[in-house]
Amino acid sequence: MRQRTILLIEDSPEDREVILRAFEKLGVGHEIRCCDSGVQALDFLHRRGVFQDPAAAPRPGLVLLDLNLPGVDGQQVLESLKRDPELSPIPVVVLSSSAERADVRRCYAAGASGYVQKPLGVEQFALVVRRLKEFWFDLVELPEP
Repeated sequence: MRQRTILLIEDSPEDREVILRAFEKLGVGHEIRCCDSGVQALDFLHRRGVFQDPAAAPRPGLVLLDLNLPGVDGQQVLESLKRDPELSPIPVVVLSSSAERADVRRCYAAGASGYVQKPLGVEQFALVVRRLKEFWFDLVELPEP
């Protein structure tokens, strides 16, 4: 299995912890980097500020993106990422508590690779993470960073 970086963009400490623990429990051997705001995620992706050094911001093989971020929201992060020719091949899976059809349509129109509604319980959340891991790391061939 090729080592990849996963960029998790999630402002909720609770959701972030559940996702990280589920990946750890599943034995996902990929490096997981976390950003807790849209501004920080854009700095990471575009290698600005504290992320100017490529070692501080390795290109992710997959982005897991919360839609409802404060300030610069997930939709804006997605649109910025997909407008950049260097970043646009990176698959982005939106993880959101929203089940609004308009949000789903807007994310796919902006280039999201998937849209997953966040489940409410920890066990259901772990199951979603397992399925994400199985699809994106065991089945799909990801683009080179």
